[in-house]
Amino acid sequence: MSNSSIDLKVERQKTTLRELTLEKVRSAIFSQYFKPGERLVERTLCEKLGVSRTVVREVLRHLETEGLVETIMHQGPTVAIIDHDTTKQIYEMRALLEGHAAAACAKRADPEGIAQMSACILLIEAAFSAGKHDVVMKETHHFYHTMFHIAGETVAWAIVNSLNARINRLRVITISSAARGQTAPQEMYEILSAIKNKDEDKAKLAAQNHVLAAQKIALQALLVNEKTSKKPD
Repeated sequence: MSNSSIDLKVERQKTTLRELTLEKVRSAIFSQYFKPGERLVERTLCEKLGVSRTVVREVLRHLETEGLVETIMHQGPTVAIIDHDTTKQIYEMRALLEGHAAAACAKRADPEGIAQMSACILLIEAAFSAGKHDVVMKETHHFYHTMFHIAGETVAWAIVNSLNARINRLRVITISSAARGQTAPQEMYEILSAIKNKDEDKAKLAAQNHVLAAQKIALQALLVNEKTSKKPD
């Protein structure tokens, strides 16, 4: 086959539609519009989203790789249930990776990087005050991306990114909790302060404490949801 016979044209509209659909369904799972354990029927999704079955199938397959959807025999695709053990493991992995990255960042950080991380925290504080939790999530992701980038921990960041959808699903729970708007930014300032002072041990501990504080909130919320779901109608 000659090179001239290959069509390399990118179908931008189809890609955009798939990405928009993916974001819609992902957000619906985060907000619990689609609840844990709920079946995701292709025909119903097509009607609700106004897209083809092909797009819906592609989106469901992608969400399965993110850990947000699971296929159960005789039921088909369902919203993955976040259980206690999985949640505990996700936060434990985060604590290890983010603690390591914070220590490495403290060793390598420069004024420009510190300024970028500080700007993220300021935006997070403002977003909490305005009730804009989507901005909180976006800037929190930016804060950690900057920290891992400064640290040079590209492999660790790739691992964190592979868990990102499940992390964000839990983050929706934690940032919605009472007082998290005050405690989360303060914990992040402690991480940044240690990094600025080149204190690797303190940076590692502050990063791990921040993750473990979020873990405690998430596990408590899951416990409440489990008890509520078991109550008789």
